[in-house]
Amino acid sequence: MTASSPHTSLPAGAPASASTAGVERAALVAAFDAQMQPERFKDYGPNGLQVEGTSCVRKMVSGVTASRALIDAAIDAGADTIFVHHGLFWRGQDGRVTGWMKERLKRLLAHDINLLAYHLPLDAHPSLGNNAQLGQRLGLVADGRFGEQDLGFIGAPADPAASALVSLEALANHVQQVLGRPVVQVGLTVGPIKRVAWCTGGAQGYFEAAIAAGAQAFITGEISEPQAHLARECGVAFLACGHHATERYGAPAMAAHVAAQLGVTHQFIDIDNPA
Repeated sequence: MTASSPHTSLPAGAPASASTAGVERAALVAAFDAQMQPERFKDYGPNGLQVEGTSCVRKMVSGVTASRALIDAAIDAGADTIFVHHGLFWRGQDGRVTGWMKERLKRLLAHDINLLAYHLPLDAHPSLGNNAQLGQRLGLVADGRFGEQDLGFIGAPADPAASALVSLEALANHVQQVLGRPVVQVGLTVGPIKRVAWCTGGAQGYFEAAIAAGAQAFITGEISEPQAHLARECGVAFLACGHHATERYGAPAMAAHVAAQLGVTHQFIDIDNPA
């Protein structure tokens, strides 16, 4: 992404020649629910349809967060549906429709746009979710799960002899290159890295579970003060790689899959976020 560009728009999923007849909104929601089974998760907000728009879906935009910038970009792209990981509504938030919430909702309602959001179910999906997609890009193969609701992935490099992953320094450089942003690295690990744990986004609280699962290095989006001490004291490296950077792969993968299944046009729009 260039410094002058407000967002990066990447085509994905069904080609532009996909059917323009559209599908029923209920069928789209049912297809996402079937993939992610949101009823299985105890989450921080509602999964599924958060804002109701048109009943006929023809073009869907996916993104990481339902920000005003993403909503505006979706409007410009002619979308009638937005699919995101981070929706508008969270447990414990102020329920008043004022300020930034009013501005986001005003745009969605004025343009009759559906907003669908899936949080933990998208993280956990075994092939199309955030963790699975991040692992694929980093060359990691999961062979186990850990942490609350089994959200964390643990495994090994797909090619154990790959020089990009055999040492901590090489792993950190590899992650930084793949994600295109600096990595905060705390702690050291001895010898070649054979076991890596990862959980995208704000999963710093999963670090102790990753250590208990046998990880030599843990990859996530954010780090808090306690994890720095744990990394130094336990001999397990902690790599904080950016909340947004680690979670920008699940939404387009899932949306592209469902869009192709139903014959809906899909476009991924990445709104840059340094966090």
